Amino acid sequence: MNTDIVPGIVPGIAHTLSLEVNDRLLVTAFTPDFSGFADLPPVFGTAFMVGFMEWACVEALRPYLEDGWKSVGTHVYLSHVSPTPLGMKVTANVELLEAKGRTLRFSVACYNACGLIGSGFHERTVIDPRHFMAKVRKKATTLPGRLAA
Repeated sequence: MNTDIVPGIVPGIAHTLSLEVNDRLLVTAFTPDFSGFADLPPVFGTAFMVGFMEWACVEALRPYLEDGWKSVGTHVYLSHVSPTPLGMKVTANVELLEAKGRTLRFSVACYNACGLIGSGFHERTVIDPRHFMAKVRKKATTLPGRLAA
C-alpha cells in the first residue's frame, strides 16, 4: 500500500453500527480497576461510547483497506450529552469527512431511542501492522525485567 495515499478511501464513506447496552458497558464496569467509578450512575460509559464509535469507524474502513493493513485511533474529540440505561439500544453513525495521506477524519454521532447521546470527530491513521508491532516490541524491551530483542 502506498503510505502517502490510501486509494479508494474517500470522503463520504459511512457506516452504522448498533448494540444493546449490557452490564459490561456501564460506567460501573470500571470499578474493579478504577474505584472512583463505584458510586457513579449505572449508565453507558463515555469510554465505552468512544470505543463503540471507533469500532464503527474501523468497520467503515474494513472494505477499503488492502489486505493486512489496519487503522489505529489517533485523536478523539467527542461530547457525551445524554445518559443511556442498561438494556437500551445505541446506534453509532460515522462518516469519513477527510482523507489526508494515511490520516482519516470522521464525523461521529451516537443515538439511543430518545435521541442524540454523543457526537464529535475521530481521527484514525492507516498502518502496516508489521511495522507498528515492531515498534511496540521495541518499546516493550524497555520494561523492567525484559531483555533487548
